[in-house]
Amino acid sequence: MQLRQLHPLRENALMLGIGYTDILDTYLSPEKYRGTDLRFISHTRREKDSTSLVHQLLHEGSIATADNRSGNGGEIGGGYSFAYSLLRKWQMPVGSCHLRLLAGGTAELSVGFLYNTRGSNNPAQARLALQLKPTVAADFDFRLFRRQQRPFTLHYEASAPLCGLMFSPNYGQSYYEIFSRGNYDHNCVPTTIASTPSLRQMLTLDFRALHTTWRIGYLGDWRQASVNNLKQHTYTHALVFGIVRRFRIEKL
Repeated sequence: MQLRQLHPLRENALMLGIGYTDILDTYLSPEKYRGTDLRFISHTRREKDSTSLVHQLLHEGSIATADNRSGNGGEIGGGYSFAYSLLRKWQMPVGSCHLRLLAGGTAELSVGFLYNTRGSNNPAQARLALQLKPTVAADFDFRLFRRQQRPFTLHYEASAPLCGLMFSPNYGQSYYEIFSRGNYDHNCVPTTIASTPSLRQMLTLDFRALHTTWRIGYLGDWRQASVNNLKQHTYTHALVFGIVRRFRIEKL
């Protein structure tokens, strides 16, 4: 007799995001730059029925262009981040609906750059950081009508850095001094919630149309840092839209 073995349930959402961004990096300029942010997001969850743990993988790439208030200078930024989360889930019925809560921790590695078109001696800034983040999430399945076969799913997720390590030049220090002359000046900086008060949150809705599960929603990514007497922030508000695939791999 052959038994059917269920492999982990997998959910993958591929999304594009476009929105408004506000950028400040006092190493390059004391001015704030405002413009457009475009990003690609791959959000994957893996879980088994026999355990309460959920593994989550997040790949995110972004590119942004922004101008200053006078319009005579601009900045171009880009980055990539990879995050792995281990979350515990709690499931509970709410009337005819279903609620699932998740909480745990995330390790995130991010790399990137920021280039100022008006810069002379130091026109660019490198970004590199490793952060540990507490993470919470919630999924709410509901139906608008009793006879509706496929429910809508409302997702919310939020995380904030608790501690980590980031690269930063010191105030007045050039990249030539760091990499050509090897003058280290506290360039690998331990960070805490006090020096990097940031928040990333996403609210999305899944729905079925044209035999496909679609996801649409809002992404708020507010990153700040104050280290080595330098300040930087990137505030992004974006509309995200994409498709969702949910499947099990069955082995007979």
